[in-house]
Amino acid sequence: MSNPEIAQPVSLPFYIRVNPQDNVAIIVNDGGLKAGTHFPDGLTLTEHIPQGHKVALTDIADGGAIVRYGEIIGYALRAIPQGSWIDESLVALPEAPPLESLPLANRVPEPLPPLDGYTFEGYRNADGSVGTKNLLGITTSVQCVSGVVDYVVKIIERDLLPEYPNVDGVVGLNHLYGCGVAINAPAAVIPIRTIHNLALNPNFGGEVMVVGLGCEKLQPERLLQGTEDVTPIAVDAASVVRLQDEHHQGFRSMVDDILAVARRHLEKLNQRTRETCPASELVVGMQCGGSDAFSGVTANPAVGFASDLLVRCGATVMFSEVTEVRDAIHLLTPRAADVEVGKRLLEEMAWYDDYLNAGRTDRSANPSPGNKKGGLANVVEKALGSIAKSGQSAIAEVLSPGQRPTRRGLIYAATPASDFVCGTQQVASGITLQVFTTGRGTPYGLVAVPVIKMATRSELARRWYDLMDINAGTIATGEESIEEVGWRLFHLILDVASGRKKTFSDQWGLHNQLAVFNPAPVT
Repeated sequence: MSNPEIAQPVSLPFYIRVNPQDNVAIIVNDGGLKAGTHFPDGLTLTEHIPQGHKVALTDIADGGAIVRYGEIIGYALRAIPQGSWIDESLVALPEAPPLESLPLANRVPEPLPPLDGYTFEGYRNADGSVGTKNLLGITTSVQCVSGVVDYVVKIIERDLLPEYPNVDGVVGLNHLYGCGVAINAPAAVIPIRTIHNLALNPNFGGEVMVVGLGCEKLQPERLLQGTEDVTPIAVDAASVVRLQDEHHQGFRSMVDDILAVARRHLEKLNQRTRETCPASELVVGMQCGGSDAFSGVTANPAVGFASDLLVRCGATVMFSEVTEVRDAIHLLTPRAADVEVGKRLLEEMAWYDDYLNAGRTDRSANPSPGNKKGGLANVVEKALGSIAKSGQSAIAEVLSPGQRPTRRGLIYAATPASDFVCGTQQVASGITLQVFTTGRGTPYGLVAVPVIKMATRSELARRWYDLMDINAGTIATGEESIEEVGWRLFHLILDVASGRKKTFSDQWGLHNQLAVFNPAPVT
């Protein structure tokens, strides 16, 4: 994406128009602009327009197309005079792109020049993967045991971790699955695969231990075996603790058993130290949440530029969120590396269409009230800004929820758009670091991987100065280019992956609970 047009210097009222074909622009000034505000190009506001919201650059007829990013984001529900505020109530949602007629792999981007010489300090694993943290992950086979695991995690943090200085922490991989579910339903493959692959995240160093209850539907053996499209996890029986086993006499016996298993794994993890690894070993997830109208012109394009830098290094980059891709899918299928990858994109879109239809809802349920307050009229506008995180590279592979990649490069990992569900699914798919853009602000974080949070607006970055790790609002005001912020993010990724810098979410310990995607029936 080229740098957006900035209509006026920072000291004056100004707006951003992304594409020359656009008949709307967004107001950039903090606090918005009042009625009567006059721009040197002749535009005069007819009413107050909040920051980030759209102004009509021309008269738009009743039923006329509203164009942003060079794409139709909706149709006017009444005539809109030039200089008027276009809020979501004036925009009719257009039809989603029909999947059956989309071009596949007909504009595959040429590979960008390789980028050599960049490294980070990571934890190399026996399977060849490289972690950015050195954590003990305690897998659970059923939600029933989560209280016990949480209790033990506190003891490990207090009493055991001081003995193992090379271990960064301990994570209870709790979830709401495992029993009271239709374990053999076709869609159950998603939560089972997800929980299985969470245990294999490179930041856990291959040291898998499981705590189960004993009577659950998702027995530890089945969890470790996984689904047809995963590699079974081989662990010795001593690494599986069942709370219902008859040798447990009281609660303390259960706790002591888990602690004994944890100590064995901690001893192995403590032998790991950081070593210099090429940037090609990184697996970075890109996500957005609390998005606003600036997301698609500041933070997300900068993330896209950094994504391309990572791909040029040979690294793996994942972008996700089906409902925030669906309405821009026509811009992605031509970028598929080959026709089969293009077909997989269509399959994931179609699967999610069916999933929403089964729930008697549709894509209009997105965006959120906060997104609308930030200037996003509908999911079409949101999607067009969201896909900017993917940069310009060819899409090398498409993953179903919770799958792990088999290729490097730019990967589309299908997930729901929900922040914490998307984050959980990306961790299952093997990300070792995540970049999260936000315009409205969020304290979101993940304990399993460091999360770099990027503000879309300088006002947010100033107000949340100790929660936002990097500010992309300087793009909107012309202080920096997309490329400059993208390079800053790239270097921050290397520093965070190396443990040289700590994200605010890790500094404050702000970590969301895992939220495994479960589209299967609950019984």
